[in-house]
Amino acid sequence: MIQTKEDLLFYLEQDRKALSIARKSPRMFADEVWKFQRSLRRLEYLTNTHHTGGGKIRLLIEKFRFHRLSIKLGFSIPINVFGPGLAIVHYGTIVVANGAKIGANCRIHEGVTIGATNGSSKAAIIGDNVFIGSGAKIIGEVRISSNVAIAANAVVVRDVICENGCTVGGVPAKI
Repeated sequence: MIQTKEDLLFYLEQDRKALSIARKSPRMFADEVWKFQRSLRRLEYLTNTHHTGGGKIRLLIEKFRFHRLSIKLGFSIPINVFGPGLAIVHYGTIVVANGAKIGANCRIHEGVTIGATNGSSKAAIIGDNVFIGSGAKIIGEVRISSNVAIAANAVVVRDVICENGCTVGGVPAKI
């Protein structure tokens, strides 16, 4: 979770590296996904640090920018869910529940749902270095260990625990 300006800069740099971008800032008429991720991180920083003295206006402006980009790109991603090194590969529908916690270096494709079930607010807890393929669904309060690849269109409804990393796929997903 981003608590300081140094944390913010670290998260922004890790996200830039995860997206394999060499430039220091997004292009004006391109890089929409990167702009979204930068807005996500700035909103996390402003929300978590509770800035005062002009900070409320900055927070309001960032919320507006984040909301516009979310709608434009089809993302429903709450703040304080992803660790550093997030790489959203394509724009398209991505839905993440508020209760989800996802570690560092997550690579996520379009059409992914990480959701809660049965009216619960508890969602998946996902480790570091996880790849989530196009159309994958992670439903309920499941745990996914680090270094796991979730195949395209997999439906994960049970815990995925493996020590050396693994790939899961299918409906329901199996190692």
